[in-house]
Parts: sequence; structure tokens; C-alpha cells
Amino acid sequence: METFDVVLFDLDGTLIQNDQTGEDIYAGAFAFADIDRFGDPSDLWSTLDGPPDPNDPETQLTAGFDRVATQYGRNVDARALARGLMETVDHTAVSFREGAIAALDAAREHAHVGLVTNGPERRQAIKLEALDLADAFDVVVFAGDMSRRKPHPDPFDRALAPFDADAASSLHVGNSLEFDVVGAQTAGLEAAWCPVAETDTFDTEGYSPEYVLSTLYELVDILDAP
Repeated sequence: METFDVVLFDLDGTLIQNDQTGEDIYAGAFAFADIDRFGDPSDLWSTLDGPPDPNDPETQLTAGFDRVATQYGRNVDARALARGLMETVDHTAVSFREGAIAALDAAREHAHVGLVTNGPERRQAIKLEALDLADAFDVVVFAGDMSRRKPHPDPFDRALAPFDADAASSLHVGNSLEFDVVGAQTAGLEAAWCPVAETDTFDTEGYSPEYVLSTLYELVDILDAP
């Protein structure tokens, strides 16, 4: 079995999960803005072109709410709804995904360990503190504060730089085929894909991750194999 010099992890949806539901957050936006509810969370998510811009999420969310309002024939303050959604999100309401602690422990036994997240430090650091992960990594890359985020190779290159490590002997673990698998492989790393079982299937949809994990416990077996 191949050994790795560096193991990198994604954060949201990989090591941790948000304990607030989409319904909680969507309903909270309307309550905060004091606007009568229309639509469902899926209506909003379907209008968003990729994840919110970490540098200006309000503008993207405003455009999304404006599209949903048009769909339901409503004329509302979409920016107030966007602000309400952002205020409703509790970045401390997170917990570990199944097997995350075991996977981190195994990675630390065998390799340097890093975090590569597309979120900005101001948001992601709160989550790390909430789960006592602030000092869990040898390197942390907040790609949301970079000019290029995953799937661009720059965040992976930055993560490997402190170790002078060969990308070919490094592994990235993430839940997104588009951002984690493609990004890692473009940067020359191997990729382990661990989808969120509740929302994803295990169909790789034409992507080719080197490893497909049903839980992060399976990463322990990969790293511990002789």
C-alpha cells in the first residue's frame, strides 16, 4: 500500500458537518427580515451559481433571493433576506463527521497533516475553535482569502510548500468531486472522496478519485495498511 508524506483535509462536509438544517437557516432569514415566508431552501440553493463568494456572500445571496421572489411573484427587500440568512447561520453549530477524529489521528501518525478549505479565515477559524481543532494541523490554508480557490492548484501548492513535499506522495481528502477531487488531482495529489451520504450518491459521475470512502474510518485502514 502506498504511503503518504502529507495528508490534507477539506473542512466543511468532510471533517465537520453543520448542525443547522437548510430549513432552519432559510426560515431564520425571513424571521430576521420580518418578511412573510415564500419558497423553500431548495429554491434558493438552485439559483446560486456555485458557493457564495467568501469575500462578498451578501451580494450573491441577494441576487438569489431576488430570483426566488420573482419566481413567487413577490416584491421584497432581497438584501434584507440575504443579511438575515447570514445572521442566522451559527458557525459554532458544527460537529464532527463520523470517523473524523480517528482519521485525523491516523493521518498524524503517518504524515504531516494539513487543512485546505475554500472558506475565509474569519468564518472557518470559528468552526476550528468550536471543535478544538485550532492546533490540529501542521498547516492551514484558508483558500477563501486567496485570489484562487479550489479547484485551482494554488491552495494545494501552498499547503505542501512548508514540507517541501512531492505532490505525488501526498493525499487530499474531501467531499466534493468538483472542488476536492479535481483540485487535488490537478495539483498532482491523489484524492480520496468521502461524500456526504445523506445528500450524495457514490457515483463518481465520470470523475476518478483514487479512493472512495463511505466513512472516514476507511481512511484509517488505508493509512494503517502495511
